Amino acid sequence: MDVEPTNAQIEVGKRLVRVGGDKGLSLGERISNHFHRLTWTTPLHALRLKGRFPLKLLAVPTDPVPGNRNAGQWLLSGTMRWQGETVAIDDLDMSGAGYSAGFSDYLQRFEWLRDLAATGARAQAAPVAERLMRKWLAAHGDHVSDAAWRMDLCGWRIMNWAAHAPLILSSTDLIYRSAVLNALARMARHLDRGADRAPQGNARVAAWIGVVAAGLLIPGGDHRLLFGEAGLQRAITTGFSEDGGTIARSPNDQIDAILLLAMLAQIYDARRRGAPDFVETMKLRAVAALLGITMGDGALSSWQGSGPIAAERIEQVVAASAVRTRPLRQARDWGYQRLAAGGTVMVMDAAPPPASRFGGTGCASTLAFELSDGVQRLIVNCGGAGGGTTIPDELARGLRTTAAHSTLTLGDSNSTAILADGRMGQGVNAIEIDRQELDGGSRIDASHDGYARRYGFIHKRTLALSGNGRELRGEDALLPTPRRRRRVSGAAFAIRFHLAPGVEVTPTADGQAALLRIDHGPLWQFRCRGGTLSVEESIWVDAAGRPRPTVQFVVAGVAPPGGASVGWLLKRAG
Repeated sequence: MDVEPTNAQIEVGKRLVRVGGDKGLSLGERISNHFHRLTWTTPLHALRLKGRFPLKLLAVPTDPVPGNRNAGQWLLSGTMRWQGETVAIDDLDMSGAGYSAGFSDYLQRFEWLRDLAATGARAQAAPVAERLMRKWLAAHGDHVSDAAWRMDLCGWRIMNWAAHAPLILSSTDLIYRSAVLNALARMARHLDRGADRAPQGNARVAAWIGVVAAGLLIPGGDHRLLFGEAGLQRAITTGFSEDGGTIARSPNDQIDAILLLAMLAQIYDARRRGAPDFVETMKLRAVAALLGITMGDGALSSWQGSGPIAAERIEQVVAASAVRTRPLRQARDWGYQRLAAGGTVMVMDAAPPPASRFGGTGCASTLAFELSDGVQRLIVNCGGAGGGTTIPDELARGLRTTAAHSTLTLGDSNSTAILADGRMGQGVNAIEIDRQELDGGSRIDASHDGYARRYGFIHKRTLALSGNGRELRGEDALLPTPRRRRRVSGAAFAIRFHLAPGVEVTPTADGQAALLRIDHGPLWQFRCRGGTLSVEESIWVDAAGRPRPTVQFVVAGVAPPGGASVGWLLKRAG
């Protein structure tokens, strides 16, 4: 699908974005969900899952996503490997106990089938797939539990089983084949009765996609298909913003959402049917939104727990979607703004963090930005707060803080609180944005109220990129809130600019400027007024999830009760 950019004309004007109310599930919702999961183990639920099982699938859809051949080779050698986490197949615990959340999802979604298929050695891969399938059936085929029967996992698993049916159903053992098809039918019935109880967002979308997929693939599924499409439309409406971004605001979630829609489209295609318009429309919007947060190297900028996912992966995701579109420059609802000119790209977080019910790795990153010059990254966020085997929990928590992002901190505190249990607390509730496209470039004025309650100040940030991309002018202002009489006197602020690895910073003697040298790249100059510049250590989590040492320069000062303002300029010198 080839389309014009969805925002050829940038909307001018102000819009107030609010996120209020509870940041997480209420006590009542948590209790209700807990009891709902308890019912999965009751004889009544077991009775509901019984019924006729299919003798075959009506189609075998194509998996639009290429697998990781290296991971597949590991599987052929007897080891499951996910992002550096390895477990011998003989020792694999199908309950997922003791594994990271990412590894457990990789196991239970059956995404490893894609990697096995990537080896191109079906004769060797099929026995491995059958061996793992038998382990799963022994552990979970007749026993419903959170570990394997979570609604979203069932949705993913139905699609992966269907796409890689030749690997898991090539056996001549009719009892085994019947057990696989019976488990698929049981998962479909499980989803029929619980898809709407899945958490709002990608989890609910995945669950309803599982219902639709079962309706298309299991004989006699016309009624299920109609029911599933209605549920999926509701899930998409509540799980995405109008501009195509997921409500978790996470690039990782955005990729998963696109892959879900792309895989579903392949199932419709395998049945020689067209996907509903609402699926195709949201897939198009979601791809444009994802491209809107890529940098000049084609990889992602780092937001809401996600790292700089490699350009190759983004290309695979876009190819899987069969969508051709341009980057979305302004995602007001999803919360990201993109300025691009002359090979320079700037991406800004212009929204509150997601509510905890939508994302467990939300970051206090409001008004932070990243900047690249061609394929060279210049200003970054630390990223990687989603954790993994290479990120200790304590570090992952630190990576969620405001100080881990290229923006202003006041009083060495977060613009939105991160509570001890990991949930997001009080802080940014309202954002005001004014974006203008001018002959000489683009300009964004944005402000947030994250420090208003504690310190009596509004943080306003202005970013203006010149038409040739050679200058980024900025101003960070702390403005007194109009209704607060008392303000913290002498509140210390720090404006952080984290630098990508390979960028060398040399401050000038007057503490007002610095030179930024990019390895094998151009020279940039930085100058500020209204604060004192210093250089500190920092880290950057790369695309492989590895923390890498780097530096940051910090413009610091003290805000009197009347407020403060720091003007700064990043200018390409070569």
